[in-house]
Amino acid sequence: MASVEIVAEHERILREIESTDANCIGPTLRSVYDGQEHGLFMEKLDGRIRNHDRDIEKMCNHHFQGFVDSITELLKVRAEAQKLKSQVTDTNQRLQDDGKGLVSCMDDLRRCRLQQRNIATTIDRLTHCLPVLEMYSKLQEQMRLKRYYPALRTLEQLEQTCLPRAGQYRFCSIMAENIPRVRTLIKDTAMSQLRDFLESIRKHSNKIGETAMKQVSAAGDSTAHVQRAAVGRRLRKEAGLGAATEVDGHGSSPVTEQDSGILDVEDDEDDEVPGAQELVDFSPVYCCLHIYTVLGAREEFENYYRKQRRKQARLVLQPHSNMHETLDGYRRFFNQIIGFFVVEDHILHTTQGLVNRAYVEELWELALSKTIAALRTHSSYCSDPDLVLDLKNLIVLFADTLQGYGFPVSQLFDMLLEMREQYGEILLKKWNLTFRQALDQDNYSPIPVATEEDYRQFSSQFPFQDPDLDKLPFPKKLPFSEFVPKVYCQLKEFIYACLKYSEDLHLSSTEVDDMIRKSTNLLLTRTLSHCLQYAIKKKNVGLAELVQLILNTTHLEASCVYLEGFISNITDVPPDTANTTKLYGTSTFKDARHAAEEEIYTNLNAKIDQFLQLADYDWTAAQGGGAPSDYLSDLIAFLCSTFSVFTHLPGKVAQTACMSACKHLASSLLRLLLQPDVRQVSLGAMQQFNNDVKECERFARTDPVPGFQGDTLLLAFSDLRQLLDLFIQWDWSTYLADYGRPTCRYLRVSPHTALVLLEKMKDTSRKGTMFAQFRKNERDKQKLIDTVVKQLRNLISAHQT
Repeated sequence: MASVEIVAEHERILREIESTDANCIGPTLRSVYDGQEHGLFMEKLDGRIRNHDRDIEKMCNHHFQGFVDSITELLKVRAEAQKLKSQVTDTNQRLQDDGKGLVSCMDDLRRCRLQQRNIATTIDRLTHCLPVLEMYSKLQEQMRLKRYYPALRTLEQLEQTCLPRAGQYRFCSIMAENIPRVRTLIKDTAMSQLRDFLESIRKHSNKIGETAMKQVSAAGDSTAHVQRAAVGRRLRKEAGLGAATEVDGHGSSPVTEQDSGILDVEDDEDDEVPGAQELVDFSPVYCCLHIYTVLGAREEFENYYRKQRRKQARLVLQPHSNMHETLDGYRRFFNQIIGFFVVEDHILHTTQGLVNRAYVEELWELALSKTIAALRTHSSYCSDPDLVLDLKNLIVLFADTLQGYGFPVSQLFDMLLEMREQYGEILLKKWNLTFRQALDQDNYSPIPVATEEDYRQFSSQFPFQDPDLDKLPFPKKLPFSEFVPKVYCQLKEFIYACLKYSEDLHLSSTEVDDMIRKSTNLLLTRTLSHCLQYAIKKKNVGLAELVQLILNTTHLEASCVYLEGFISNITDVPPDTANTTKLYGTSTFKDARHAAEEEIYTNLNAKIDQFLQLADYDWTAAQGGGAPSDYLSDLIAFLCSTFSVFTHLPGKVAQTACMSACKHLASSLLRLLLQPDVRQVSLGAMQQFNNDVKECERFARTDPVPGFQGDTLLLAFSDLRQLLDLFIQWDWSTYLADYGRPTCRYLRVSPHTALVLLEKMKDTSRKGTMFAQFRKNERDKQKLIDTVVKQLRNLISAHQT
């Protein structure tokens, strides 16, 4: 069984050897040698080899004849092959000889094709490189001409389009390396130009503002505020056109390339005032804005611009310390502010987002508050009304100019109304000096008029109508002094001055009328009233001057109606309009007149006191004289001459003055009689004193001032008369019996007065001759006096109880 398996295995191995590739026989043979029957396998293998040899021999025998035939044929072909080889060799030689020219031509053709390819390649490379060189040359030219924004556009095109197409060349690499440096140079140069522009407009803001104000002023000559606003709109429209042409459609530079930012514009080239923006070349701003926008640094540029302009705003809004001294100081201050905001307004309307409305309004609010504060501070030092008026007109022009550019200016007009109060105070001070000067220079005499022309001249200065005076022939006199027409004209001048300030303040006619009337009332009630009081109260003022002052104030009071009509005419507001302020001139002149009247009374009384100081009575005289005292005669003569001057005064004033003088004279004589220094009074002194009182009563009866009814003026001396009658007639029984009754004869004699005078007389009999005719009854008389004294004291005690 084992041998059969071995035989089968050997068969299998032999089949594998016959059918397997020679490279794989090794493993098969190894399996033979690994076993124990390799000798048997070798025998089997030799048998298989013999079988194959027999098969090969059989096959060779079968094909041998064909092989022999093939060799025979091959030998025959050999000769033909040699002949063919010789022919081919000859043909090849002839072909080689004939192809040498062709090969030479082909070499030439190859070289020509190579040159053509090289030329095409060169042309292609140059086609890509030449635009780079041309673009770079253009860039250099633009940089030389300082056309930086187009240069930046050229640089961008060079970097993004031309250089990538050109390829990797050394000059391209150099150009690519220079591009950031060129950008930085353009950026720095644009910023430098912007700095120069900002510095230039800072220096020339005064010129810019002056031009803008001239333009608005020229427009204001026509229709004022409406045209000023139209001018502002036109300026902004022009500014918009300028912005539209600042960069052309091909990305070229701005229209103008002035580094300073200020164009040279001659003021006298023509009659038309140039626009403020026409003075400024804004191209540095536009150029820098576009450059920074392209470079992606617009925010950096905006922040820098706004920061620098804020700094300049603070400098512009810093007024000079002596700005208030001249109008030019205010004008320069305003011009700088206007110049600053003209530039900002132009930038606002010609750029997109460089500055916005909120930013400009913020700057304007700051400028407005600083300007108003500066004006309030500096204008407070001003004492010249003309300067204040010029300043007001300048502020109005300043406000209208800025309003034409769209800035709110209502606070400026509110401040002008505040300044009007200051202006009014300054006017009051000026007119105070004017009135004082007029009063000091007045001669306090009626104005003489020699001709009709003189009369018309004064009538044109002062509204005076007197039919009686008109009928009198020339020469004649006006009832008032030169002070009256001067004051009336000055009142009108004051009203004109107030009206001048109210112009262009955008006030209604009613507001202007009310403002003028209030100021005029202040002038009347405060300034003129104080001046009149000053004239009345000053030293050495005479009665004639006081009388003339009363007449002057009477005529000035009557002229208040004409003043109200004058105000209504210049303000076009009827005087009967509701809520119209009335002039207080009537009360002012009445108060002055009353003060003058009181001063007349006071001066009269002072003069009477001066005469009474000359009184020199001999209070112990035994017998009185038959004539009045000299001092009293002089006093009566003075009163007569004085009251003759009062003929032009209103009757009540003259009567009151006369009554006051008589009362003061009577009371002064009574005090003179009862003064403590007079310890004794004799009957003779009493008789002399009675003569003087009779002289006073005689003067009262002469009716020195017309208008008194009956013996009204005598009543001033009734107290003194009853007292003297009581003592001279020694009518004590009647006095004591009727005392307290309404029909008492000595009703005006007070027990106190009677007691004091009786005490002075009761002991005179010892030293004088008072009771000389009664010496035999001296003791009885003395007893009677004591009894009267006792009764008077009882009356006094009873009255007090």
